[in-house]
Amino acid sequence: MTASAALRAWWHHRQGLDGHLTGLSAADVLARTGWARSVGGSTPYLTLFARAGIGRDEVDKAVAAEEICELPSARGCTYVLPAADFAVGLTCGAAAPEAELTSAVKHLDVTRSEVEELCDAVLRVLDAAGGPLDPAALRRELGPAVRSLGEAGKKRGTTSTLPLALGLLQARGRVRRVPVNGRLDEQRYGYVPWVPSPLADAPDAEAARTELALRFFRWAGPASLKHFRWFSGLGAAAAKASVARLGLVPVDDLLALPDTVDELAAFEPPDEPSYALVGWIDGIHLLHRDLQRLLDPVDAARPEPASTSGRTLGDLTDPPCQLIVDRGRIVGLWEYDPDAREIVRQLFVPEDDALRAAIARTEEFAREQLGDVRGGSLDSPASRAPRLAALRATAG
Repeated sequence: MTASAALRAWWHHRQGLDGHLTGLSAADVLARTGWARSVGGSTPYLTLFARAGIGRDEVDKAVAAEEICELPSARGCTYVLPAADFAVGLTCGAAAPEAELTSAVKHLDVTRSEVEELCDAVLRVLDAAGGPLDPAALRRELGPAVRSLGEAGKKRGTTSTLPLALGLLQARGRVRRVPVNGRLDEQRYGYVPWVPSPLADAPDAEAARTELALRFFRWAGPASLKHFRWFSGLGAAAAKASVARLGLVPVDDLLALPDTVDELAAFEPPDEPSYALVGWIDGIHLLHRDLQRLLDPVDAARPEPASTSGRTLGDLTDPPCQLIVDRGRIVGLWEYDPDAREIVRQLFVPEDDALRAAIARTEEFAREQLGDVRGGSLDSPASRAPRLAALRATAG
């Protein structure tokens, strides 16, 4: 799908990438524009900086104050959510750890009662600890209550019974995972009891799915049922049931909430550029996961940087690098070089003063507050080197 310039500009505005959310808190930004996908990289920080100029210290303070939290939610994937959405996110993500336990029971000679007993033991240890315990410390305290699952477990990505218990306890709102050093981009975590639980007054599963659908179409509309199914992980029947009460209205080949249709009709796309540098899994892309809608045809034909297979951008499901967007159109790709302490980019448009300023702001943020910009937990300066070289070769 290739979207119109007006619709792209609307998505850009609805996502707050035109700067109109500046001054809001991290929790308010996430509530208005959608949860920030977290895979151990810098995207949550980039998400909030691009939309409201929020610095890393402010984000970390919001995490410490439980105003926002990284939780397993839609599809069982981790997102950074505002407190108002903790119950909906956890309820919608609860099926994933249950499925993992069912698989372990089937394939790894694990019993449900064994894991439930371990859950109780984890809670006792955390209650007595008086502070966060990481998985290694938990294993030491729990001793033989944690059982290795041997080679069969390694092959299935579950090395012991402890991850199964922690997954269930997180989904049930009994424990909270906290960054060891307060940062969201380093994947070092401890666990603490979650009291009171955010699920004390949680909606049931059906109501939570409807709430998720309402949030999705506020963040991403107009969108299709297929887009919602991708985000939510729901099957066709469950997705249709979740949106049935929303009164969605057709907009071309998409669907939108009635108030979104009114707002879209009154929206005037700006004439001037509105540049933002975001992560490759930013909500402007990932809510729909439909890359074509953000690409002009001429840009879809561009080679994928560092590709060894001759693929073009139009062949891809997800971006190969971090993104530069202008009024919803992808106008460039970028990565951060921590050795040179600079942003390296490939631009699809001439670099005007506004674009230079946007790049400079993000470069300073990366250099002074983040130290590096990792796309995910497996990203590193070494793994990024081919992309940096390819971007440098096509710059200009």
